[in-house]
Amino acid sequence: EVEVPLSTFVNLPGAGEGVLLHTHLAVREDAHALYGFTAEADKNLFRALIKVSGVGAKLALAILSGMPAEQFARCVQDDDAGRLTRLPGIGKKTAGRLIMEMRDRLGLELKPAEAFAAPATASGPAGAPTPVEDAVSALIALGYKPAEASRMVRDVREEGLACEELIRRALKLKAEN
Repeated sequence: EVEVPLSTFVNLPGAGEGVLLHTHLAVREDAHALYGFTAEADKNLFRALIKVSGVGAKLALAILSGMPAEQFARCVQDDDAGRLTRLPGIGKKTAGRLIMEMRDRLGLELKPAEAFAAPATASGPAGAPTPVEDAVSALIALGYKPAEASRMVRDVREEGLACEELIRRALKLKAEN
């Protein structure tokens, strides 16, 4: 079993198709947990996040699910605690701690923020969420669990659909079932 952030989950290929994940194995007394990421930059950020006091793997995954690594790096560089507090599980204290501790790590341990940049895609500039990610986020905001929201969008996903249309189709399909 591999735990992945939402950004990785929505981009997984269909069942039976191969996928390459960059993994991190966390070994604790009571369990072994495997975390997977489609981009090595996400794995590197995850590893840096779990070193921050008060940030565990669950919160690190929530951060990576809520915003791309490049956007997180920008929040840290710009002292944008307000944007970080919009992520689930992050209050003012945690946002302040993240900014303070990650500023050093971004410069020394990892790489400059550009290292986290996602390659530009046809859907938009680097770091911009895709319509699929936006639709999943909207369904989560409506109260659906992340896994269910991702499944709902994946079931209606077609190339070129706008976020609004994905949401409309996902809710319609859910209502029919």
